[in-house]
Amino acid sequence: MPKPLVVVIPHELGQAGARRRLETGLEAVKSKFGAQITSIDSSWTGEHLDVVVKAVGQSVTAGLDVAEDTVRVEVQLPWMLALLAEKAKNLIQKEGTLLLEKKKT
Repeated sequence: MPKPLVVVIPHELGQAGARRRLETGLEAVKSKFGAQITSIDSSWTGEHLDVVVKAVGQSVTAGLDVAEDTVRVEVQLPWMLALLAEKAKNLIQKEGTLLLEKKKT
């Protein structure tokens, strides 16, 4: 089994704010990629979010740990997708940063 893909995303939202953004972000992923994604299951335990995404016959699991100033994302890619790990890491970093950036009002 390939080693997990780990991305740490800094933020300035505080723990509760980051959690809210992740919850709304997960809903956005469901609506944006609904045609390609068979299912997204998620569950919170404290400040840890477990996510399982099923798409194109593959299952990807992730764990997100929300801290006051960072979100640590650990993704287990199936071996077929492990070849794309670096691209996936860059995408997670980019999209996660956009999701968690503090909006100017």
